[in-house]
Amino acid sequence: MYVTVVYVHVKPDHVEEFKSATKPNHTHSIKEEGNLRFDILQDAEDPTRFILYEAYESREAAARHKSTPHYLTWRETIAEWMAEPRKGVVYEGIFPQ
Repeated sequence: MYVTVVYVHVKPDHVEEFKSATKPNHTHSIKEEGNLRFDILQDAEDPTRFILYEAYESREAAARHKSTPHYLTWRETIAEWMAEPRKGVVYEGIFPQ
């Protein structure tokens, strides 16, 4: 399992727009071949901070995600709403296998 945890900090006046723009990316991503999970989490104490938990069967499946129309649209749409650049941290899944 190939996992990327993406840390996102959104400008306060764009939180709801970010959530609306992120839903279609989630909806399409969970249907991608090789996708195991695509969770969107919002910080309970700071609603401007989000985590995207993306789990794929392989590095190749994760790479394909970044060329999909829904990802490219999402990336362009949310670009100006970031309070700071997104940070993706890659993990190798251990459990479940």
